[in-house]
Amino acid sequence: MNWNQLLSSQRIGQKPTSAEYSRSAFEQDYDRIIFSHPFRRLQDKTQVHPLPEHDFVHTRLTHSLEVSSVGRSLGRRAGEVILKRHSDLNNNLSHFDFGAITAAASLAHDLGNPPFGHAGEDAISDFFKNHAEGLYFKNKVTEAEWTDLIKFEGNAQGFRIINSNQYGLKLTLATLGAFTKYPCAALLPSRDKSRKSQKKFGFFQTEKSVFEETASTLGLIKYSGESWCRHPLTFLVEAADDICYNIIDLEDGCRLGLVSLKDTIELLAAILKDDFKPEKLEKISGQNEKVGVLRAMAINKLVNECIDVFLSHETDLLEGKFDSALTDLCASKNSLDVISAISVEKIYRARHVVEIEASGHQVLPGLLQEFTQAGVYILTKEKSRKYQNLILLLPEEVRVAIAQEPDNYYHMLRLIIDFVSGLTDRHALSLYRKIHGMSL
Repeated sequence: MNWNQLLSSQRIGQKPTSAEYSRSAFEQDYDRIIFSHPFRRLQDKTQVHPLPEHDFVHTRLTHSLEVSSVGRSLGRRAGEVILKRHSDLNNNLSHFDFGAITAAASLAHDLGNPPFGHAGEDAISDFFKNHAEGLYFKNKVTEAEWTDLIKFEGNAQGFRIINSNQYGLKLTLATLGAFTKYPCAALLPSRDKSRKSQKKFGFFQTEKSVFEETASTLGLIKYSGESWCRHPLTFLVEAADDICYNIIDLEDGCRLGLVSLKDTIELLAAILKDDFKPEKLEKISGQNEKVGVLRAMAINKLVNECIDVFLSHETDLLEGKFDSALTDLCASKNSLDVISAISVEKIYRARHVVEIEASGHQVLPGLLQEFTQAGVYILTKEKSRKYQNLILLLPEEVRVAIAQEPDNYYHMLRLIIDFVSGLTDRHALSLYRKIHGMSL
């Protein structure tokens, strides 16, 4: 692969255009995402602590903004060195372009997450795998389509959202490539889970042709079956996410009293090593301020370490031979592993987190049960007062789109899943209660 091709500013379905003097195509990507409706919904979607009552606890929105900030730093740092290494690179490219691509892809990385976080993904998959109402559709779709349905994947849903005509984002191919952490289909018999890029999947059958065009134009190396190597900048997007959720989830856990201040300081000090100065920390008043300073220092240290790994493996990245998370190879890997173990034990399994995840397994299948049946009534044009009302609760564009393909059950199911997975946590809970007669 080569950087000139990987940094394509081309947009699918559009003719190449020259960038604005004051704003590159990749900066336009960032602006389009941040003003989009799916991005705005992230303000009420669970990061770790659901339906937060405290203003300092992170939502998917604040998490995405922070990941984007770290991603921009990673991209610019990498770009500075890469531009010096490659004299053949397009003269119009700068290290700011590397940063803008990584920032935009990082900003969008959680757009496809459903209500209730990862528990929501499991709940949607479970509806089709284990509920009679979901299993009803198994013989009405292809094997590849059924695999999509029983393995709901937020990354693939995100790729679907950013390529939806409904939102008109039309991102550059470079940003689409950097966004796709798992460049393969759900049905992949040759899947190699030792490859980080094949741990999950990155596009549904509805967007397969879009990804194929993206991969072809960017020159991504194709593996066996419907799988490709990652865009090199994807590793920076992944690192930004890994750094933020490890460090900032710990910060939230400390502020909520789930992890002691003493333990939090020790965990962050293990990353900082010689840079940790306890005598300076003592001069800072307030728990939140102490943790905030250490958090900033730890993130900066991890950025430096991940850049070192990325640049030392640049040749392997371009040859499609590198396929590991940068944080798994950085100097602070062991410290991050300890933080991860503590987070699982004390934060991710906290009672209020487990309770909301349990409710997600009731709410989302409950909504899917009713609205997929409403979708069937649209396709078959059968009459039912109950489902006529439910049909009217669907957005008009969903009702129209389903009716346009009356024999396509997979198309209908994807649209219903779009609707349900796009709900915020509170909206999903409120709608579930209303249609089940629990509240008016």
